[in-house]
Amino acid sequence: MNKNSSDIMALAPNNSNKRETVCIFGTGDFGRALGHKMIQSGYSVVFGSRSTQTSSLIPKDAEVLSHTEAAQKAAIIIIAIQRQHYNFLTPLAEILHGKVLVDISNNLKINQYPESNAEYLAQLVPSAKVVKAFNTVSAWALQSGTLDASRQVFVCGDDMEAKQMVMDIVRALGLTPLDKGSLLAAQEIENYPLQLFPMWKFPILLSLGLVTFFFFYSLIRDVIYPYVYEKKDFSFFIAISIPNRICPILALTLLALVYLPGVLAAIIQLYRGTKYRRFPDWLDKWMLCRKQLGLVALAFASLHVLYTLVIPIRSFVRWRISSRTISQVLNNQTEPLNTTNAWLSDSYLSLGILGFFLFVLLGITSLPSVSNNVNWREFRFVQSKLGYLTLILCTAHTLVYGGNRFLSPSSYRWYLPNAYMLSLIAPCIVLVVKFVLIFPCLDKPLTQIRQGWERKPQYSE
Repeated sequence: MNKNSSDIMALAPNNSNKRETVCIFGTGDFGRALGHKMIQSGYSVVFGSRSTQTSSLIPKDAEVLSHTEAAQKAAIIIIAIQRQHYNFLTPLAEILHGKVLVDISNNLKINQYPESNAEYLAQLVPSAKVVKAFNTVSAWALQSGTLDASRQVFVCGDDMEAKQMVMDIVRALGLTPLDKGSLLAAQEIENYPLQLFPMWKFPILLSLGLVTFFFFYSLIRDVIYPYVYEKKDFSFFIAISIPNRICPILALTLLALVYLPGVLAAIIQLYRGTKYRRFPDWLDKWMLCRKQLGLVALAFASLHVLYTLVIPIRSFVRWRISSRTISQVLNNQTEPLNTTNAWLSDSYLSLGILGFFLFVLLGITSLPSVSNNVNWREFRFVQSKLGYLTLILCTAHTLVYGGNRFLSPSSYRWYLPNAYMLSLIAPCIVLVVKFVLIFPCLDKPLTQIRQGWERKPQYSE
């Protein structure tokens, strides 16, 4: 009875100015950094270690005791050791009864064990209340005051009271707790630090594939073809000319791929007559990485702007202008101003400037610090309405650049069209399908479906 009463009192929130005592098993880098941060936040910290000898590395205001003595002094025990060393906790099961054990461990690879480390800890000490937390925070982040690192801490556990106590500690340390549910979520939380930009994998691989394709495509048209048929060495195009072709092509294509899954989803919903069925897995994954696709597209658009700005100082461009000027002088001829070409040139530049401006605006609003300060309607207006306007302007920018060269036989080399013509395929498909979907005969039923109305399908699958 006395034992249970002490456990209840230990788990009760401490309303006094002096915070409760927290025990940390382990005196490694993370354990010491966490202990130091807790002392700064007003907690009393006691370390449980195999060796009770003090060290200059241990925070000076912390005690170092044996595991048994340290566990008896606190209701919350942070396990700052690796999974393979958990076995020493089994003899301490009676002392750990009713205590909150915070598992902060990580693994070396994803799904290294059948169960999560936190679940394994719960199996070893079933009488304790296991909570998973702090595994997404580094010792460096704690030591640097989290000014230059993520403040988010994932927390999960089966006991609500124990989980709340741990979340209170997280807040006291200046971090942001995020409740991920029961201990079943520990596997996902432990895999999270091991993932290398999971949502960026598809956009980056797709971009690398498209860059490779268009590089060799442009190399064949702009370097190899002139060398074979005209014996001209344009190999220096590889430095600026070809990249300045690839960047706008990638920017326009990836921007179109941001909005293509949306129109595909609309077609699927119209076909099914309901929104209460999952999209195919490939479409789900595609839609989840649209933000990353858009940011990669913005990066290529920015590179295109930079490459374009250096065009006037290129040696090849200065040589071509001077040669043309000298030729006119020697022939005593002056080319009259072609107002049509002037209009096309100014329109092409204007469309590009406006398109890039909206492109940057889309990128800014996708940042968490900005998107968190706008409501859903405002965010949707920018990302959808202005997004399609950006796609229209960038597509028009490319069309005006092409001018009348689309039908010119000289534009085709080895029957290959200019690379920018290929970049128009995806955006034109998206814009045409979107234009069809805004017809009232399709827009009205689609709106009803997305509001929850279900149409009885007239087909069988």
